[in-house]
Amino acid sequence: MRERTIAKSVEVVGIGLHKGVPVKMTLEPLGAGSGIVFERSDLKKQMLLRRENVVDTTMATTLGSPEDPQARISTVEHLLSAVSGYGIDNLKVSVDNEEIPIMDGSAIAHCMLLDEAGIMELDAPKPFMRITKEVVVQDGMKSAKISPSPLLSFDFGINFAHPMIREQHYHFEFSRQAYKDQIARARTFGFLQEVNYLRSIGLAKGGNLNNCIVLDEHSIVNREGLRYEEEFVRHKILDAMGDLAFLGMNVIGAYSSYMGSHKLNALLVQKVLETQAYEVVHIPQGQHEKATSLPMALAYN
Repeated sequence: MRERTIAKSVEVVGIGLHKGVPVKMTLEPLGAGSGIVFERSDLKKQMLLRRENVVDTTMATTLGSPEDPQARISTVEHLLSAVSGYGIDNLKVSVDNEEIPIMDGSAIAHCMLLDEAGIMELDAPKPFMRITKEVVVQDGMKSAKISPSPLLSFDFGINFAHPMIREQHYHFEFSRQAYKDQIARARTFGFLQEVNYLRSIGLAKGGNLNNCIVLDEHSIVNREGLRYEEEFVRHKILDAMGDLAFLGMNVIGAYSSYMGSHKLNALLVQKVLETQAYEVVHIPQGQHEKATSLPMALAYN
């Protein structure tokens, strides 16, 4: 397999979920070995997709610049989920404000943007991070884990004391098409009684029924209801895929979590990197691919 970027530049304008301000986002192709680069075009500051550049995980994953505290980009996880799902290795993401547009609260609009841009292969072998030993992080009863596996899979469980959620579990075996069908359309969700508090700390200012599943004490406020029966837990997988992008390359391994969060995902990424619980591998191109490598190669088609 070869490294990937997009075939042409594309842009979109939307509202930030937490700050509630208009944002123009532009995606541009980059050459092999460039990685994912974020830019605050209004500040002329760039940030690389690295674990050490995660500066906040409160309700979203926020990327920042150690040299400039004002150079922050929040809610990067939905876009990164789509970028990871499409196997894109090199990309420039420019925004003119401090948040990625929330669109409809899922990743499907980002998938549509990537479809519009098209995918282009580059003249360099694509690296994969193959997990070689189990890594676990915990926060009380909450946990996140990644284990060796020949493919990429996600297993997530949640338990909320709300009649529309309660216990949910979903197992997802990755392919790009399965991602678009099963995960990408799952929206973020929030509880009506928490909105005033979130807004008091500067969050959820752009949240509405068009970009979030809203729950009151007993039911879902959105008239159209849910897109999937397990939409809440599927969105947690969507978030996890975006957060794992901070590992720096597409992963071959089995992720599992119970009541995981952006914070736990960031801790998991950090521990994988610190303990070197992986090896970097390349899947050969062409007819001589090993049979064990073919499923991972085909997953991104």
